[in-house]
Amino acid sequence: MRVTGFEKMHKISMSLVLICSLAQPLLPQIRVTEPDIRLPAEFQRVLQDYEAAWQKHDAHALAQLFARDGYVLAPGEAPVKGREAIKRAYANAGGPLSLRAIAFDSEGKLAYILGSFTRRKGEADLGKFTLILRKDTHGSWLIVSDMDNSIRQLPR
Repeated sequence: MRVTGFEKMHKISMSLVLICSLAQPLLPQIRVTEPDIRLPAEFQRVLQDYEAAWQKHDAHALAQLFARDGYVLAPGEAPVKGREAIKRAYANAGGPLSLRAIAFDSEGKLAYILGSFTRRKGEADLGKFTLILRKDTHGSWLIVSDMDNSIRQLPR
């Protein structure tokens, strides 16, 4: 049986696809990084307070950043609602953390911050987050929803 040029090319192409798919986890991942944005001071405070409480392993301080009916929506976990539940969920959490904002908007009593996180400022991003904020009756911005996930690509 004679193999045509097209069949040879097809076999070579399929071999390259197989080799690349097997080697993909070993190759460095190319990441396009969104530029940082400058937040108004009242919103920057939310990120700074979150970082500080996380770094100190202070579950109580973390929970106080949330509205009473706030949610934590962590990957692979059921939603956690309310300050007491958030405090319990964060009881063993914490460590190095650096947050940076990449998008932001607010209107009236609602706002959002989109961002990314890593362990230390200047390191490659490890994940991304969305914070939804609501202004309370005292004029403080509190987290209504904190959702984050990893940047790592999961196998398909």
